[in-house]
Amino acid sequence: MENTNLEAIITKLPEWLVSFGLQLLAAIIILLIGIQVAKFSRKLAEKALQKTKVDTTIISFLSNVVYVTVLALVTIIVLGQVGVKTASLIAILGSVGIAVGLALQGSLSNIASGLMLVIFRPFRVGDYIEGGGTAGIVKEIQIFNTILTSPDNRRIFVPNSKFFESSITNYSAEATRRIDLVFGIGYEDNIKKAKQLLTDILTEDSRILTDPSPTVGLLELGDSSVNFAVRPWVKQADYWDVYFSLQETVKQRFDEAGINIPFPQTDVHIHQS
Repeated sequence: MENTNLEAIITKLPEWLVSFGLQLLAAIIILLIGIQVAKFSRKLAEKALQKTKVDTTIISFLSNVVYVTVLALVTIIVLGQVGVKTASLIAILGSVGIAVGLALQGSLSNIASGLMLVIFRPFRVGDYIEGGGTAGIVKEIQIFNTILTSPDNRRIFVPNSKFFESSITNYSAEATRRIDLVFGIGYEDNIKKAKQLLTDILTEDSRILTDPSPTVGLLELGDSSVNFAVRPWVKQADYWDVYFSLQETVKQRFDEAGINIPFPQTDVHIHQS
């Protein structure tokens, strides 16, 4: 009896292997096609949203949602193709949904945070921000994380929830930005002459805005120097160029005018008895 059953199994094995092999091949083909359909759907969603002139940040987020949704549907179809009862699978997934939700609190938090970032938009794609323990230019807001590019061209993946655990500084939100610099002169130098020279330097630079007007004021009488606060306003794009060039220009003009830029020093007095 056992030999008869074994012979029957051996007889049907090639047929079963062929049948399963065809199902597996079909599943692989469906998966490959499905991945391409998901990518195409994402591009289609991007183009459709671009026509509505929706913000770039929202376009990036929603197109990724479309991509993940299509992939999920393809996965269910593939599992059904290889013999998995998808109706039962969906029921099982529903029953363990709470447990999975508890286990994936971090991921769900990232999804919710991603939605909040898209809705309230504390920053947009292209902004230079500081938050989540790092800083960089926002390249893309995805479902689970936000991609930044650092000033030295490193790609940084920050979980969306991290942005709501700390403050966010958006350096690109406003069209203009103030440069805060401090220049010191020696106590023996002429204060009025130094202040006028700093004012002239700001006036001569066409990149510095006249509204709001730049500020030059005596900040403090330091231990080793008389310090001036120099605070010009510039366009966002000119910030670093003006920041660097101002310091170079002030040093050159101070040297030409004979104004000293002192360094910290200590006077030692020796008393002999």
